[in-house]
Amino acid sequence: MPLDPISRASETFLGCEAVSFDAVPRGAVAVIGIPGATPYPSGSLHSASAPAMIRAASARQAARRGHYDFDLGRASAWSDRYLVDCGDIVFDPGDFAGNRARIEAVYAALLARGAAPLLLGGDDSVQIPALKAFAARGEITILQIDAHIDWREEVEGERFGLSSTMRRASEFAGVKALVQVGARGIGSARETDVSEARAAGAQIIDMRTLREKGISHAVQCVPAGRPVVVCLDVDGLDPSVVPGVLGRAPGGLGYGDLVDLLNGVAARAPIIGFNIVEFVPEEDIGGLGARTVCRLAMFGAGLLAGSTGS
Repeated sequence: MPLDPISRASETFLGCEAVSFDAVPRGAVAVIGIPGATPYPSGSLHSASAPAMIRAASARQAARRGHYDFDLGRASAWSDRYLVDCGDIVFDPGDFAGNRARIEAVYAALLARGAAPLLLGGDDSVQIPALKAFAARGEITILQIDAHIDWREEVEGERFGLSSTMRRASEFAGVKALVQVGARGIGSARETDVSEARAAGAQIIDMRTLREKGISHAVQCVPAGRPVVVCLDVDGLDPSVVPGVLGRAPGGLGYGDLVDLLNGVAARAPIIGFNIVEFVPEEDIGGLGARTVCRLAMFGAGLLAGSTGS
C-alpha cells in the first residue's frame, strides 16, 4: 500500500478546506472521493470521473453555504472546521486487494477521529471496504437505495464487485439490519439471490411495495436509535432525475421521495455515513444528473452534520 493513499483533488467540494484524512477535526463531515475498487474483468471503471464532476458541479453552490435549506428545514451553514475535503483515495488497476485495503484503512482512520464520511463514488464496489470499517467499530444499520439488491455471490469469479456489495456487507458482524429500498425491473439478481437476501434478514422494499405502502413504511423499517449508513446508488432514482447511470430503469424514486425518506430516517436514528455511488457523468444528459447528484451530496452533508451535532 502506498505511503500516501490519497491523491489531492484540484477543487474541493463546495470550496471547503482541503484536509488530510489523518488531520480531520473531530465531528467534521469529511468528503472523500473513491474512483473505484474492484471492477470486473469485462467491465471498466465506469464511475471514475464522478468525484471530480460532483466537486465541479458544487462550485456554483459554494456561495450559498449558510442559506436556508428547505429540504433540511434549517440553514445549510458549515464552517470549514466542520466540512472538509480529504481528496481521492488512490486506485491501482493492478491491485484490487490493495485498493480495498486503502479504502478500509482511510475509513478506519476517519471514524477513529469521530468524522462523518461523505463518500463521492465511484462504482458500487467501493462501498464494501468502507462498510467493513463502519461495522468493525460497532453495530450499524445499512439503508440501501438502489434499483438492484446487489446480492450476487460472485460475478466472473469476483466476489468483491459492484453486484455483491450488500451480500458482502451482510457478512460483517456489526451489520445488524439491512433495509433495501427501490428495487425494480430486471437486474443481475436471480430468484435465489432474492430468497437468500430475505433469509439473511434483509428487508427488501421494492418499488411496488413502496408505492403500495408509502415512504413512511420504509422509514419505520429502519430500527430506531442504531446508527445508519446510507448507501445511495443513484440509479435508485428515476432516470428522469439522474439520467447518468449505466442502466436506466424507469419507475424509480423521485428526488422528493428521497428527501422524505432520509429526513424520516434521520429523525429515528443518527446517520453516521453517506455514500453516493454509480453516477456516470459520460451518460448524463445536459448536466441534469450532475446538478442533482451534487444537490444530494449537499443534502447528505447536512444530514451528517445534523447527526454529529456540528
